[in-house]
Amino acid sequence: MKFLKKLLLAILSIFAILIAVLYITDTDYLIKAVRTIYLKGHSTAYLEDYKHFDNAIVGNGNSQPWPNHTDYNTVEETDALKDINESNGTVAYVIIKNDSIWFENYYDGFGENSKTNSFSIAKSYVSALLGKAIMDGYIKNLDQPVCDFIPEYCDGKAAKMTVGDLSSMASGTNWDERYYSPLSITTRAYFDDDLTKVVTGLKVVKEPGTRYKYASGDTQMLAIVIERATGKKLYNYLEESFWKPLGSENETLWQVDSEGHDLVKAYCCIASNAKDFARFGKLYKDHGKWNGKQLLDSAFIAKSITPRFTESPEYGYGWWLKSAGDKNFFMMRGHLGQYVIVEPEDNVIIVRLGHSKGDGDAIATFTEDISTYIEEAYKMLSP
Repeated sequence: MKFLKKLLLAILSIFAILIAVLYITDTDYLIKAVRTIYLKGHSTAYLEDYKHFDNAIVGNGNSQPWPNHTDYNTVEETDALKDINESNGTVAYVIIKNDSIWFENYYDGFGENSKTNSFSIAKSYVSALLGKAIMDGYIKNLDQPVCDFIPEYCDGKAAKMTVGDLSSMASGTNWDERYYSPLSITTRAYFDDDLTKVVTGLKVVKEPGTRYKYASGDTQMLAIVIERATGKKLYNYLEESFWKPLGSENETLWQVDSEGHDLVKAYCCIASNAKDFARFGKLYKDHGKWNGKQLLDSAFIAKSITPRFTESPEYGYGWWLKSAGDKNFFMMRGHLGQYVIVEPEDNVIIVRLGHSKGDGDAIATFTEDISTYIEEAYKMLSP
């Protein structure tokens, strides 16, 4: 019995020392990471992890359900689509043609109203909120210096950084985009309870506005800019600017760093469903108009879905860009394969949500699954 007591005491002492070391080294965010992700059998963020974090509610107003197409669900999935949906753990696959639901299917116990984590799909919303803040007169234009809102970035190279640089991933900061390393700043940002402290500790090491480098920290910094410019919480600004006006059928949740600091995880973490996510694709397809009302400036949208840098044709301002044959797509895209893919000329929107994007861990390029989801949708749409 004495041995067991000594063993238990030794184990408790080790844990106490370990926790003390985490706090001393400012890595105590790992305690939250272990509790919410790693002990649940995951090596990275997952679709329903929002349930274990603090969330702000983004309310919906008068819902406007999507109409069903006259050919609604008359065509079955292709064999290739069935295979990839099974192997990659798809939970929702929706094809919208001419603003009507042409095909929809849900898997693994999820349904049309099930909430799942958007991951970086959220970046497109934040970029649009920048456009809205410019439209509303809170921010002058894309060239306004970040220094006007965040004084930590008023010296040296940082003084040249603009709000447009943040939206187009061209800040020049030392952000390190790694999802599976527990010690990366990306992981810290996901679990830390003070995102403002994390982001304002970044250093500008490259000339801002000269090249694209995918960095979630840029979007998080942009959220701070928008909140300080508007005087509004970003989740409230999303609700009044887009979520309610777009007729979303469900309220959504946006993760915040903590109840005390109440800053959204702007680079990720809006929990919603395929058909409500698709509304944003339609808004951009229709040049910012919804039911005849101009919710977002069409010139801002045109700029957003055009590459800023010729050497990086895959990215504009908060949106991914992909050409396939004679078709040009713009898309919202998130970790593990969350996609809202839009082909405006064909009036087609494809939404896929799921547990994995399959082989490859591309961050700044496209994985093969995207081509499959597009190709098989078009096979189904063909007569």
